[in-house]
Amino acid sequence: MQSPYMFGPDPTAVQCPACGHRVLTRIVYRANIMTHLIAVLCCFLTGFLCCLLPYCIDSCKEAQHYCPACGAYLGTYSR
Repeated sequence: MQSPYMFGPDPTAVQCPACGHRVLTRIVYRANIMTHLIAVLCCFLTGFLCCLLPYCIDSCKEAQHYCPACGAYLGTYSR
């Protein structure tokens, strides 16, 4: 089922389809393929320690939105 909301990198006000509450989404940042590619690029360009940097920066990861009331997964924003 596709979500009727367009999620971005920031918390979004939505009505949860699972519990019906009007909430501000809770975001969990997770590494995706783009995070790994940036890490490999950093490793080749600057050295080993800099390749860990993309895993510490939220803007290099995808943002998964969850309902804070019931914990239901609502959608993902990928860069």
